[in-house]
Amino acid sequence: MCHQMALEQESKAKEKASPSNPPSGSSSPAVQVPNAGGSSYGHMRDANVPIIWVLGGPGCGKGTQCAKIVAKYNFSHFSTGDLLRDEVASGSEKGKELQDMMKQGILVPNETVLKLLEAAMVKALNGTVGYLIDGYPREPAQGPEFEKFIAPVDIILYFECSNETLVARIMKRAAESATVRADDNEDTLKTRIATFRENTEKILVQYPTQLRRINAERAPEDIFADVEKAIDELLATKGKK
Repeated sequence: MCHQMALEQESKAKEKASPSNPPSGSSSPAVQVPNAGGSSYGHMRDANVPIIWVLGGPGCGKGTQCAKIVAKYNFSHFSTGDLLRDEVASGSEKGKELQDMMKQGILVPNETVLKLLEAAMVKALNGTVGYLIDGYPREPAQGPEFEKFIAPVDIILYFECSNETLVARIMKRAAESATVRADDNEDTLKTRIATFRENTEKILVQYPTQLRRINAERAPEDIFADVEKAIDELLATKGKK
């Protein structure tokens, strides 16, 4: 699914944890924010900060789990859709360019998305234990591009749910919400889920050693127990615990 579609489909009302700000008086990070021309990449490679991709179908509960991870481990949580929306809302020249592109139906280049993502990661570097990249990659080609231009992914948390569970959860959310999203109907949901599964299986097969499949059909506390195990193991290998 492209970033343009992600912008339309992700909920603007989604509660998310803000990336930790660097502590007051802390020194500048040993990495650089990408320059305006975007000619420099890969500054996160030397940081040795854990990077986790978080994947799962709509309604799998990954937002809840990301919030728990942020609260316990002080990870920074980023969504590429949120970063694009924030850039547009900032009124910057880049934001105006992005807004014009989206109005014209032009897809936002993945290179642009990666620049925004790396800049956000660098900004949070001094005050974070690790990074949660939520809902990325969306297409098979995006994973290798992330690893080439930013840094290798350490693990992938994939929250598995049946199609029936995903549809039931989203429809329940829609029924209880004061604001109903246009894509929260069963036919559209089934199309979204089918597209998600087609792309995600092609992504996951590329990362057999990093993949952590988690049964997301259970209670949030039971799911988080498995998440904790995966993250604790990762932090130990990184010398962070």
